[in-house]
Amino acid sequence: MNYKSIICAALLASTISSCSLDYKNTATINPENVWTDKIMINSFLTDIYGKMMPGWPISANGTDEGMNGPTDMGSFSRGIISIEGQGQGLDYANIDRINFFLDNLEKASVLSDDEKKQFRGQALFWRAWDYWGKVFNVGGVPLILKFQDVSNIESLFVSRASTTECVAQIMKDLDEAIANLPDVWTGAEYGRIDKGTAMALKGRILMQYASPLFNPSNNIKRWEAAYEANKAAVDLLTKMGKGLYDGKFEDIWYSERNKEVIMVNQFYYPDHRLDQKNIRPEPLTKDNANYNQAILPLLLAFPKKDGSKLELDYNKLSSDEAYNAQFMTDFYTNRDPRFTATIFSPGTEYPAKDVLINGMKYWNAWKKVSDPSATGGFKYMTLIFDQLSKGVGGTSSGYFQMKGLDKNLTTNTVYDAQTDWIEIRFTEVLMNLGECANEIGKSSEALQILYDVRKRAGIVSPNGKYGITASSQSEIRQAYFDERFIEFAYENKRWTDIRRHKRYDMLNKMKYRSGLHAVIKDPSKIAGFNWTKDMYDPEVRKLFRFEYLEVLDGNKDYFFNLDLKHWFYPISKGVIDRNSKIEQNNEWGGTFDPLK
Repeated sequence: MNYKSIICAALLASTISSCSLDYKNTATINPENVWTDKIMINSFLTDIYGKMMPGWPISANGTDEGMNGPTDMGSFSRGIISIEGQGQGLDYANIDRINFFLDNLEKASVLSDDEKKQFRGQALFWRAWDYWGKVFNVGGVPLILKFQDVSNIESLFVSRASTTECVAQIMKDLDEAIANLPDVWTGAEYGRIDKGTAMALKGRILMQYASPLFNPSNNIKRWEAAYEANKAAVDLLTKMGKGLYDGKFEDIWYSERNKEVIMVNQFYYPDHRLDQKNIRPEPLTKDNANYNQAILPLLLAFPKKDGSKLELDYNKLSSDEAYNAQFMTDFYTNRDPRFTATIFSPGTEYPAKDVLINGMKYWNAWKKVSDPSATGGFKYMTLIFDQLSKGVGGTSSGYFQMKGLDKNLTTNTVYDAQTDWIEIRFTEVLMNLGECANEIGKSSEALQILYDVRKRAGIVSPNGKYGITASSQSEIRQAYFDERFIEFAYENKRWTDIRRHKRYDMLNKMKYRSGLHAVIKDPSKIAGFNWTKDMYDPEVRKLFRFEYLEVLDGNKDYFFNLDLKHWFYPISKGVIDRNSKIEQNNEWGGTFDPLK
């Protein structure tokens, strides 16, 4: 990494000529000038933000959340694993950049002590962020805390620190950040890392470290530490005016800077726009399409309006038309409001302004087509009700992501979305606290948090429990696992939750990626269809029935078969070949124990 190039690129100064050989031109492009200029110091830190701040994920493929298309299941989920396929490269570019900044910050006499502390606090947050990302994947890694001298070749080869040592350093960095950061940033500084954000990250990390992945013996002290960290975060954030969003659930992503927002990547046009082409249906986008399509587990995870579970009897769905009709009615009209805020369902209006002509709507469904070579003697074909008659291909689920979708986009502006990404929101911090509370015996506190989250979601409860029936510690633990699936769908948390709870078995038991198709009973009935209507209309639903598809991939070679003996990823062969001091993880034939 050439830091002088980075700094020189940022230093745009006019050259001042002089005839004196003794004249020192402080305005020339000189990397050392960065540390004498507040604006340039801030620019260097902003560059760290730009390289490390996460954005909207496309992460459903490979979990029970969703899929990107037929036969697009990753090899790890299929149990096809190897060091070559899953090896982690341990990129230290961001760590080097942060250490360079921290080392040079000390000589920045242009800054006051308070300013130095605030700059240092932000950089330490990002160092902790990066190190935890590595540790969560592979366990302990080399701890590099000073910018390395590349001329000293031997010093570059560093052994892996233990996981315990790495977590201790991460906590040290976060504690210093918490001590030095302001409670809140305002005005043009909004969005920078503040005290509450650092406390929230500390709580998240300690909760994950207390989880079965790192804590198979269930050491209660880890849960206690995680509880205290999350309690402190919730208390401070509440004091600063944060809390559960008190509007419609979907507006958490559209009402900018609301009370739910803790850590945010602010997207805006044209300088920092968001590409949303991937998550849109193929007829309504360009260059790529159909990612994050919801599959059956996510479709059924959202409860009914009263919080009770939406049960599906597969046998009755196929054999009992009255049951099928009632299930379809419940599916579309009797759901937790988070369902429609998160998922677009076939037969409903997709927010695409360029296809709304004369009140008509884009929506999709299916029809059966005879095919002797197909399972059951028929196959499904996508039936697009669309006045533009655009072609469609590759759809397999037909249920698309609505959460965070910029509803102002058209097919030609899919690269111009402006929906902010909320990496940490108050609900997560609160639920982290509740999960930890349950593990240390505070079941009442844990349950109340679940009730509060469901109340905010808009679930109507006659008894104040909002459909939560859990009472024992194990039941509450499962309730949190299930509620996080619903609350944080498409927020890049499902795989983390599955892995930290060591629940690959759940995916393996599910086996295939399955779905529900809304199939037209009699295609001839579509003639004269009123395109301004949708599945919320009971007369429209009468034209359709739900059919269960066991294998959306269309190929039974694609199924969940995760290896239950590999919970941490391996270090790549390239890293070990370059540095003989790096040990491989013991799950992959090495000697390093990620649990120590």
